[in-house]
Amino acid sequence: MNDMSTCGHREERQETGSRSLLIALLVAGAFFMENLDGTVIATALPQMAVSFGARPVDLNIGMSAYLLTLGVFIPISGWISDRFGARLVFTTAVVVFTLASVLCGFANSVGSFVAMRILQGIGGAMMVPVGRLVVLNNTPKDKLISAIATITWPALVAPILGPPLGGFITDHASWRWIFFLNLPLGILAFVFSLMLIPETKSTARPPFDWIGFIVSGIGLASLMYGLELIGRPEPLWLEAWAYVLAGFVLLAVAVFHFLRTEHPLIDLSGMKLPTFAITISGGSLFRTAIGAVPFLLPLMLQVGFGLSAFHAGMLTLAVFAGNLAMKPTTTPILRRFGFKPVLIVNGILNAIFIAACALFSPDTPLWFVVPVLFIGGMCRSMHFTALNTIAFADIPPQQMTGANTLFSMAFQLTMGMGIAVGAIGIRIGQAISAPLGASGIVAIEFRLAFVMLGIIALLAVLDCLPLDRRAGDNVSRKPKMARKAA
Repeated sequence: MNDMSTCGHREERQETGSRSLLIALLVAGAFFMENLDGTVIATALPQMAVSFGARPVDLNIGMSAYLLTLGVFIPISGWISDRFGARLVFTTAVVVFTLASVLCGFANSVGSFVAMRILQGIGGAMMVPVGRLVVLNNTPKDKLISAIATITWPALVAPILGPPLGGFITDHASWRWIFFLNLPLGILAFVFSLMLIPETKSTARPPFDWIGFIVSGIGLASLMYGLELIGRPEPLWLEAWAYVLAGFVLLAVAVFHFLRTEHPLIDLSGMKLPTFAITISGGSLFRTAIGAVPFLLPLMLQVGFGLSAFHAGMLTLAVFAGNLAMKPTTTPILRRFGFKPVLIVNGILNAIFIAACALFSPDTPLWFVVPVLFIGGMCRSMHFTALNTIAFADIPPQQMTGANTLFSMAFQLTMGMGIAVGAIGIRIGQAISAPLGASGIVAIEFRLAFVMLGIIALLAVLDCLPLDRRAGDNVSRKPKMARKAA
């Protein structure tokens, strides 16, 4: 009898594990569509400007509108998910994003394009946080590492694949196909969402926090817009820093409000848990440093070293290859060594390989460049998965929605902050290298920027030092091992 019961439990666990993997793959596909869409557009702006009879710089408002919409609507994603159910919200978000993407492809003016990008932003703001919440709520703790590694992949791959793919599409077809290609992906995501995602709805009906929504939404949008202005080729520094400062002030006011109100839009109680807190503080430094690499590396190779877009793109694919190579070994490594040692050792390696890009020059042999980028991609993949998994290791189910919303805000903000920090790094490098101009060091401003990013990534490791050595064991150790330890 016991054998039959054990067998039944084993089959049930296997069925649950298989379903959770399929859900993770579904959400990863939706994430890939959203991430790729944002990175592909940049290379298509000149051709789009010709179609609209406008200047390429005029289309920056389309990219800004998308970021601003994300900033406004991400904070309410958790409340909407609890109120209407994750399945309904996620499937609706997929439909809205896909439909808006197709309509972007039919746009005939800057105004219509911007309007559709705003609609896309609403879909993206719901799709990404709610998709992650679906994975967290439907994945057993012992399968969480694999699930997080799966949904982390698009954020690593899209910034690398986006620019060369966008260039290929615009050169050999039309920029409109960048948006039309999302239609089959969106249809597949919608169909599988209905098949896989269970219908869940929170029984609690807390009132909507209008003050928190307005203050946090405007603050996050202001900060993201200011950072986007800094990342432009010729930023208006006074305007950009005014938006950044206003954003920080408003977000500080929002935090004060969330801590004092009875029904906050975003529950900050997860910050009391060290395993979650490090992914917001030190994790934000790491994501900022990593977010700058896809921006800085192609610029250095093309503008600094004079390589063609094709050759620069081929070299950056080494980072993508490193991401893929690390994925199958992420779970075994975390199970073998635990989170704290991996976060510290891999964090140091990550900082070293970011800073090592400063050693590149037009004469650097491929046998040095490719391994540095490849191993750097491996370290980046490992760290993303480790941080994104330990973030939710100790979060109880009733706090999962609030923690996920806060994490999504921090993730979106700091990845965007990376581009701004990369731009600032170039300016600092130019200021430092100006007196050294006669030394003839090629692209010294880019190389100094990579050193700065390496230092930022290294500072992120300090946050992991106080962690308990058993932190995250409940998700990194197999169930049998966890029971023995207990």
